[in-house]
Amino acid sequence: MRLSCASVALAALSATLSPLSAQETDELRWTPEQSMQFDVIQQTAIAPDGSRIAYVVRVPLIEGEQSEYLSHIWLANADGSGVAQFTRGENSARNPAFSPNGEWLAFTTVRNGGDEEGARNQIWAISVHGGEAFPVTSAEAGAGSYQWSPSGDRIAYLMRDPDTEEEKTARREKRDPIFVDQNFKFNHIYSVAFDPEGAELAEAIRHTEGAFHVASFDWSPDGWTFAFGHQADPRLDEGARASDISTAPADGSLQATALVTMGGTDSSPRYSPDGSWVAFMSSGVEAQRVGLNDVYVVAAGGGEPRKLAESHDRSGGLIDWARDGSSVLVLEARGTTRHLTALPADGGGARQLTHGAGVMGAASFAAGADAMAFSWQTVDTPADVHVSSVGAFEPSQVTDIHAGLEMPVLGRTELLTWRSPDGRFDIEGLLTYPVDYDPSRSYPLILNVHGGPSGVFSQSFTGSASTYNIQYFAQEGYAVLRPNPRGSTGYGRDFRFANVRDWGYGDMDDLMAGVDEAIDMGVAHPDSLLLMGWSYGGYMTSFAVTRTDRFKAASMGAGLPNLVSMVTTTDIGEYIVAHMDGVEFWEDYEGYERHSAMYRIANVTTPTQVIHGENDLRVPFAQGQEFYRALGRLGVATEMIVLPRTPHGPQEPKLQMEVSKVIMKWFDEHLRPDRPRVTTEDPGGP
Repeated sequence: MRLSCASVALAALSATLSPLSAQETDELRWTPEQSMQFDVIQQTAIAPDGSRIAYVVRVPLIEGEQSEYLSHIWLANADGSGVAQFTRGENSARNPAFSPNGEWLAFTTVRNGGDEEGARNQIWAISVHGGEAFPVTSAEAGAGSYQWSPSGDRIAYLMRDPDTEEEKTARREKRDPIFVDQNFKFNHIYSVAFDPEGAELAEAIRHTEGAFHVASFDWSPDGWTFAFGHQADPRLDEGARASDISTAPADGSLQATALVTMGGTDSSPRYSPDGSWVAFMSSGVEAQRVGLNDVYVVAAGGGEPRKLAESHDRSGGLIDWARDGSSVLVLEARGTTRHLTALPADGGGARQLTHGAGVMGAASFAAGADAMAFSWQTVDTPADVHVSSVGAFEPSQVTDIHAGLEMPVLGRTELLTWRSPDGRFDIEGLLTYPVDYDPSRSYPLILNVHGGPSGVFSQSFTGSASTYNIQYFAQEGYAVLRPNPRGSTGYGRDFRFANVRDWGYGDMDDLMAGVDEAIDMGVAHPDSLLLMGWSYGGYMTSFAVTRTDRFKAASMGAGLPNLVSMVTTTDIGEYIVAHMDGVEFWEDYEGYERHSAMYRIANVTTPTQVIHGENDLRVPFAQGQEFYRALGRLGVATEMIVLPRTPHGPQEPKLQMEVSKVIMKWFDEHLRPDRPRVTTEDPGGP
């Protein structure tokens, strides 16, 4: 029985693009190409006085042989006036940050040109009043994340250890074997003077050294000290086992002092505005690889860390301190939304600062004013930049980056809630109706499963370009259900840990209960069910077709059907073991096999498509290949699509657009083979 059913098109905080009626559109339809026209806001930065906003817009380049994304920085006044593109060129510019006096804007870009050896990411700067940008760093191995000093006279940054001359020579001479898990290149902190009048680049000062990898850092308000998070080496799995926080003086004396060593994963240090405290994220006394991050504070001079109130999900990102130092700000998922929460520094209860049915992102805070900038989107409206007071949330839209872009009629999206079959949880899901939905009939339903498993389907814009173009499927007569089963983020620690050692069972039951809910509503036809998912969604796709024959066709994207081989070939083996309750596969072959589709493969009768990135290290390519080969040997209808040059998900816009097209073709062939095909390609396009 459905417990609740609420429209997610509520309280939109950005100006709604007006969808046109079918008659007004002249066949304007949702296609992957149409969705690709909606650009993406990636980052914001707000000036110290809150008067200006810098933001990064990513656009696709898909003309001719091009298939890449280009990002550039735009600048606008906080009242929405004076909008202008601030960086240009064929190389992307990202990571804007205002100087403490608000007069300069720093950013990162690869502008050195030259051969591959000489092109590195560097920090550049430009006056907010315009003029020519100029380089600030010439970091040999390139500059990573960076931060202005409180006085604005220096910029600190992370740089990976550069290759030695001997290593460069060996690579040129092709005598450079790779020694796995040896000879690590570590991140360390450097800084360089900021002198816009200088004729030459200043020499960098090194602030940390040693056999450890710096993952994050913060500059103390007095400019004398760095607090930094570090781990034993750069591997993802090592960071999952343990990380600590230390301090180092900013004078270049290279004397690090331990500050936090709780035993788990301590990370993301942030000084309070008065410099007396350091806030940080931690899993506590032991690592919690399934996902647990609480906020702690510790005296800047050392002492016993103190845990603050638990946030809603206990997995958010520590963004900043409130300007008055009274609380720490965390951005995290809250069900299908994402919002800002304040955790009082005195240990008081958490307070949700923002609200609305949508997704907040890319937040930045003014150092000298009660103001923040952020992106906001809903299921019906693409992301735009907004500003608000931090203390009293009253959002005001700054940008309208899609002004003038016609939008086809949207398939309506609704938030559903149903009870899990075991009675433990209320499960939420987003149901997108076909564009021309007729309540007197039922429709084919696509069950779309998210990755993670600690991913989450949010109330973000359904017309955006993605691996799965939701409105494209809705345009072609499919309803799409995107549930958040147990294991998803946004619903608290217990919900996220509920599928530990239960992959493919309790979580799949949650999913199928959502399918039955859509059938009971009369939206979905019980004999016209389809299934697709990427990563963990691909895992669930592979496992589901071994448990049920209800789906007419399935598409497994970057799936992992064999946990035994997965755990020792992926770059996040610790994550897999954690979801098996810390038990290694050689200690429990039966348990790993029970949760692996490959050991149940003989049950499969569902036509199943396999899609995988050629260069995937997260879910190695062989995972998709072995499932595809086994299906073929069983005589089950299958095909495998390999995405060239692709890691764990398509990075090139043209390849991204192709994914939904090949899935659509596969579903149509096995569900409605006599249906006339709709051409989505523009004959005059690339």
